[in-house]
Amino acid sequence: AAVLGSGAWGTTFAQVLADAGCTVRLWGRNADVAHQITTEHVNGRYLPGVELPESVSATTDVVEALDGVDLVVVAIPSQSARATLEPLRDLVPPTAVAVSLMKGVELSTDRRMSEVVTEALAIDASRVAVVSGPNLAGEIARRQPTATVVSSSDPQTAALVAKACSSGYFRPYTNA
Repeated sequence: AAVLGSGAWGTTFAQVLADAGCTVRLWGRNADVAHQITTEHVNGRYLPGVELPESVSATTDVVEALDGVDLVVVAIPSQSARATLEPLRDLVPPTAVAVSLMKGVELSTDRRMSEVVTEALAIDASRVAVVSGPNLAGEIARRQPTATVVSSSDPQTAALVAKACSSGYFRPYTNA
């Protein structure tokens, strides 16, 4: 998995994925933060006091971050999302699922962030999921109980993302 954005929420989500068994590469622009995450397994700038799993590394090289991933998590500021993502569209593997952690709408278009991800990366909407919930990055990073919702226009995509975050506890929804 690749997580684009090494702030508090991106780093926390990288931890969630790693706890669930994924190898995660965080991408960020700050070389010092990337170095600290990779070598010390902490993000002292955005998530002080939280130790990250060894399966989380970070880089400032987006090509390296996206190489061969199955899951691309977007945790960047919403108003710069399109400008950041459009140059990356050819780097996202053709079967990768994109996950938006961003809130709000794009002010210039009134598009939801999932729509911006779909358009900017030029991928089918069925390959996009949204993760949100009544939670805070700090609560999740400290592994406190929280609630989170995964949504997608494709139930299989939503289930895949939920499972990737669940440490094996995922149980598909049934009416039974």
